[in-house]
Amino acid sequence: MKVNPFHLAIPVYDLPAARHFYGQVFGLEEGRSSTQWVDFNFFGHQLVIHEHPKTPSQQSAHTNPVDGHDVPVPHFGVVLDWDDWHALAERLKEHNTEFVIEPYIRFKGEVGEQATMFFLDPCGNALEFKAFQDMGQLFAK
Repeated sequence: MKVNPFHLAIPVYDLPAARHFYGQVFGLEEGRSSTQWVDFNFFGHQLVIHEHPKTPSQQSAHTNPVDGHDVPVPHFGVVLDWDDWHALAERLKEHNTEFVIEPYIRFKGEVGEQATMFFLDPCGNALEFKAFQDMGQLFAK
């Protein structure tokens, strides 16, 4: 199946802080922008941060229990290649990112082995990045 880039627009109440986070901490390439929004190349997808008053989910994230962790909802992210996930985890640690769920490996040594981490951007938007040892397990039941 061909994978097309997605477009995702998210609210940020502090545009300069969010711009720094996505541009400098992540190292994402910036595209078009205005005084109220900024486009980023988000691993081949179009992420747009839009200036917007703080939302309820940014003030107090809801969580659901998964594998003994409180997973923030809503959240978004990208499934990366295994080595790229590890490189991103190291980059985020080098920038002193505070993790909601520290980078770890789920189902280690089992079918479906995957790496995951959760963190918030400066405006409280939750992100999850994953990687699978076998990408064929992404949609396995």
